[in-house]
Amino acid sequence: MQFQQLQYFVAVAETRHFTRAAELVHVAQPSLSQQIRSLERELGAELFRRARGNITLTDAGESLLPLARRILADADTARQEVAELVQLRRGRVRLGATPSLCTGLLPDVLRSFHDRYPGIRLLIEEGGSHDLVRELARGALDLALVVLPLPSPSPALTTVEVLREDLVVVSSPDASAPGRGQRTVRVSDLEGERLVMFRHGYDLRELTVAACRAEGFEPDFAVEGGEMDAVLG
Repeated sequence: MQFQQLQYFVAVAETRHFTRAAELVHVAQPSLSQQIRSLERELGAELFRRARGNITLTDAGESLLPLARRILADADTARQEVAELVQLRRGRVRLGATPSLCTGLLPDVLRSFHDRYPGIRLLIEEGGSHDLVRELARGALDLALVVLPLPSPSPALTTVEVLREDLVVVSSPDASAPGRGQRTVRVSDLEGERLVMFRHGYDLRELTVAACRAEGFEPDFAVEGGEMDAVLG
């Protein structure tokens, strides 16, 4: 049983005329009649009583008509829903981002996206790059804003560089500034300083530790585990 045959059958059932039905579905009348006969052979029953100038449904045709209409309606619904997804009128985006990007970059970007595509649901997950890459790899996220390079490159993931940021040191105005008051702080100036740092899984932590070790010392973390706002506080 072919989808097209059901279309032709419903057209004949509604017009009660083969020629008008053929015009309705934009096909030659002999082709429509052939497809109806093929459908009848497959079902093993006649669907129409064909009297001159009078086309009526048989009992088999009466039984098939509501089913055929439902199948055609379901197909239209499927076509419409897929079209809405393709045209971004409906759908869902699962986006992961590091806390610093969630507070800095994302609000304006998401506001602009929502204004343009109000039917798209946005689901945001905060986390470190290690965690977000793992969620991406298992299909729990559609895309993520992470710190490059990836902690463990995967052939299944594609990366695009979006922006570059400077890594800076933040300290209390009441405390003596690292680097003997110089505007530029070198990594070596952090030796002996007690630092507040993100938990394991955040690339800023790993980058900081690697930079300190490259200068020959191990960083001293007084507090660990906060998100960006907590660390700054």
